[in-house]
Amino acid sequence: MSEARRIVLLGPPGGGKGTQAKRLETKHGWCHLSTGDILRKAIAEGTPLGQRVKAILDAGKLVSDEEIMGVIGERLDKPDCAENGFILDGVPRTLGQAEALETLLAGKGTPLDAVVEVRVPDEMLMERLTGRFACASCGANYHETFDPPKVGGVCDKCGATEFSRRSDDMPETVKGRLESYHEQTEPLLPFYKDRGLLKLVDGTRGMDEVTAEMEQVLGL
Repeated sequence: MSEARRIVLLGPPGGGKGTQAKRLETKHGWCHLSTGDILRKAIAEGTPLGQRVKAILDAGKLVSDEEIMGVIGERLDKPDCAENGFILDGVPRTLGQAEALETLLAGKGTPLDAVVEVRVPDEMLMERLTGRFACASCGANYHETFDPPKVGGVCDKCGATEFSRRSDDMPETVKGRLESYHEQTEPLLPFYKDRGLLKLVDGTRGMDEVTAEMEQVLGL
């Protein structure tokens, strides 16, 4: 178990930050917290905030920054996060959320230790995301370029011959997701750089190399 750290991971969709967060959690004991997981857990536990979030989602509405920060605050107060530290993945997404998170953590006396940007060019992200597909039968994951089935058109694991793609991995959807990231989330980089928190990691390399560089910039 490493010393407790409080970290935010930033990076575009398909940049690999979720994979890296899980690796750091396994190796160092920090809690990996993704926005979706936090909201689902609050709803499952039936907390007052969780109940309000469920009602908002059931109505097909967007959860406000205030509600998201409230749920995150509840999660960060749990013993595992309070004692071991955390890696936030997927939040903050906007300057408003970054400012709200800063206020939330200041109120707890637990400011961030670092913000790590996993940087990957758009061209590589397009190739990574649009090339993904899965076996329609067993769900095994593949990639046209990086991890195709051993026999074309046949699943390695179950032998099925039908495959599917996620709707959000279609080229136009991926392009839209990247545009949203550049518009909404990239402004967080100067925000955190001004606070002396921002670290940069090259996300174009292999997973082990990215993990090693991430640990290096975190001083591990």
